[in-house]
Amino acid sequence: MKLNKRLSMLLICILTTTALLTTACSNSAATEGTTGGEITIGSKNFTENIVLAYLMADMIENRTGIKVNRKVNLGGSSVAWTALQNNNIQLYPEYTGTIVANYYQQETTDSKGTLASAKRLMKKDDLQFIAPFGFSNTYSLAVNQETAQKYNLKTFSDLAKVSPNLELASEFEFTDRADTYPGLKKKYNMIFKDVRGMDQGIKYRLIAQHDTDVVSVYSTDGQIKINNLFVLKDDKNFFPPYDAGVAVRSETLQKYPAIKGALEALQGKITEQDMQMMNAKVDQGYREDDVAHEFLVSKGLIK
Repeated sequence: MKLNKRLSMLLICILTTTALLTTACSNSAATEGTTGGEITIGSKNFTENIVLAYLMADMIENRTGIKVNRKVNLGGSSVAWTALQNNNIQLYPEYTGTIVANYYQQETTDSKGTLASAKRLMKKDDLQFIAPFGFSNTYSLAVNQETAQKYNLKTFSDLAKVSPNLELASEFEFTDRADTYPGLKKKYNMIFKDVRGMDQGIKYRLIAQHDTDVVSVYSTDGQIKINNLFVLKDDKNFFPPYDAGVAVRSETLQKYPAIKGALEALQGKITEQDMQMMNAKVDQGYREDDVAHEFLVSKGLIK
């Protein structure tokens, strides 16, 4: 009897311990975000940012059990940033130069310094910048080959000398952000005959048809190669580094720490040439989500 009682007590202890361990493991998995949960990824309203948002979403869903809502093409920088601050989205692709110069109106330095500033400034708003993808998508200005030859244009300083004779087409926010055209006017005394704001795709159609002289570009735009544009050198280094990465709410990473690991697998994996190639594919008619998925598969990041 005593032996049976001891065996019964031992069995109860084993079962209780097993149950506690199972519960603990289950809670740990849920906390890490490997099972369940739901987040929303946003993007700005241009091709590259949309592709990057799909890359992020696919990585998270492939490597965690978290459901990802994709809310892409929200609008310009201020729209996406406000959505992040208000928790309407929990993360989206962003650029260090935009964070430091545009959102916090602080001075930028080199790539490393601007990245450090972005992280420091965001921290006070309970936001984080993680997983730099490996490329910088800086602003520049471009012209047709014919315009470059006609005016002997190589640099921004060259362009500034003849800018009163030329028209600029750019996306809307380029016309009024402090780190874009308003700053260029002060730095280079660059004042165009006319400046027209528009959606990104329209400006490339205009320059292809010779209906504008100069366009603002991102260094990774696929349309640069498609339209054989000449990109001018920013000889006074006006534009800051725009290293791409993930802007995310700190509370989201606390709730789902597995997200950070999934996204850090993208860190340093995208070159400027990779991004230009992906942008060009979209410009040629491929869907952004298909282009993103194909890239991840080709790099062995997902199956």
